Amino acid sequence: MPRFACSVGGMLGLPDTITACLFDLDGVLTTTAELHMEAWKKAFDEFLRARDGEGFTPFTEHDYAEYVDGRPRADGVREFLRSRDITLPEGTPDDAPTELTVNGVGNRKNEFLGQVIAERGVQPFPGSVRYLRAVRDAGLAVAVVTSSRNGETVLEAAGLTDYYQALVDGNVIAERGLNGKPAPDSFLAGAQALGARPGQAAVFEDALAGVQAGRAGGFGHVVGVDRADQTDELRAHGADVVVKDLADLLEEDA
Repeated sequence: MPRFACSVGGMLGLPDTITACLFDLDGVLTTTAELHMEAWKKAFDEFLRARDGEGFTPFTEHDYAEYVDGRPRADGVREFLRSRDITLPEGTPDDAPTELTVNGVGNRKNEFLGQVIAERGVQPFPGSVRYLRAVRDAGLAVAVVTSSRNGETVLEAAGLTDYYQALVDGNVIAERGLNGKPAPDSFLAGAQALGARPGQAAVFEDALAGVQAGRAGGFGHVVGVDRADQTDELRAHGADVVVKDLADLLEEDA
């Protein structure tokens, strides 16, 4: 049982009933959300240009937030293509990045993401590191819950491996056959890994699909992290509170 949870909730901007924290990764802990957006745009624009010619309608930040952000890779491909009335065969997870399948397009995106990370590296948000340190010092349990299959690599590159006890990433989601966000399955798996009931856990998310998943799972507190000027949308999807930076939740920063 995490120690001192009831005495520090206010200091962390959380209800005193919270004993576990479930953090999304990209956009909440690390700046990699913008790298994902860039990789998705490159992959989708390449696909659309080949399909529709130079007059194609490019992939936009709105498309990323509405159809892709927070979802497992194949789900993101499927949802975006559906918005453009495009259907591709599913293929298999080991499809080559050149294959014109859902998995092939997703793997092309992942290829681009690897290139961008290699070029630029991974940086955590300073405010998120401060908050993680405060959560750890308070004795609350921590899990990272991300739809990305690159979760472990990103956490290691960002120097965050000392801050969590459990990781539920895209690999775990696929292996266990969990439904991706906006379904709550991955967050529920994170809470279970920490030995916490949903009502004892707080969810921290920047994606609309992730916030929706936190609300659907009946978690004790859902924090929306507004990195894209979408405060109203985060609240509408179920956030109890919305902040620009996790450090805003700390009592000393209030």
